[in-house]
Order: sequence, then structure tokens, then C-alpha cells
Amino acid sequence: MKYGIAIFPSKPIQDKANSYRKRYDPHYALIPPHITLKESFEADDDKIREIIPELRKIAKNTSPLKLNINKVSTFAPVTNTIYMKVEATQAVIDLHEKLQSGELPENKEYGFVPHITIAQKLSDQEYADVYGSLTMKDIQLEDKVDRFQLMYQLENGSWTVYESFLFGKDD
Repeated sequence: MKYGIAIFPSKPIQDKANSYRKRYDPHYALIPPHITLKESFEADDDKIREIIPELRKIAKNTSPLKLNINKVSTFAPVTNTIYMKVEATQAVIDLHEKLQSGELPENKEYGFVPHITIAQKLSDQEYADVYGSLTMKDIQLEDKVDRFQLMYQLENGSWTVYESFLFGKDD
């Protein structure tokens, strides 16, 4: 089964992201707005049972994170993906790094860029229009998150929460 690890921002930030995603992101119905901490990886039930105690330990040793979202950016020219840029604080980077170690498979296909995707798989012309209009918007959002989620992918391609891990808590 395919798993991944993500942070879901607060509802106001999800609502802001969804105001763009419902129009420009074909994955809108598959997963809510999120920050990917660990790219998708394959694991069987036994492997997940090994990983979960490690995730609990990482969460227990992590303080709630402050997220600053301060602009729209893009992965162009690699892909026509547009995203809300999450400031790469040391705390966010450290959490990402911890999720690449121990029992967790190291699977960094790309450099870690904390972000919330708001548009993807656009044609070149559509990308230019959308990106041009979004860069003129003043985006200054702050959030505080106190957990991350282990997600798994369903047969229809959508993602759902397997388990949530609260920061600073020992379950």
C-alpha cells in the first residue's frame, strides 16, 4: 500500500488554498490542502507497525510548529505547478529530516520545499495566466500546527488519514 506523511493547515488556510485548487488542481477531490513532509512510499502492514512507534517518538519530541505562508511560487520550468510557499523554518526542515531516518524509508526524490499546491498540470498558456494573476495577490498567512498525519492511498487515488501524531504527546 502507498503511504505518505503530511501536515494539514488550519481551516482558514485550507479554505484559501481550496479557493484556487477547485479550479486549477485536478487533485482537489483526492486530498485536502497539505504540506508534504514525506513523499509517498510503499509499505506492507508489518512495516507500518514498525514505523508507527517511530512516528510517535518523532511527534513526542517535536514542538508545535509556526507556519508562515508569504507568497505564491512555482516549480517551473520543471512542472507547471503553482503553490503557496511555506517558509522553510529550521523546525520544519528538522521534522522533514527526522522523517527520512530510522525505520522510515529514505525516499527524497526532490529537494524539500515546504508548500501547499494550489494549481498543477496546467497547459503552458493557462500556467502563465494563472501564475501571473496569483503573483499580484498579497498572501500573508500564519498558522500553528500541532500534529502530522500518516496518510494512505485508496484504490480510487484519494488519500485518507491512517493515524495522526500530536506534537509533544506520548500516546
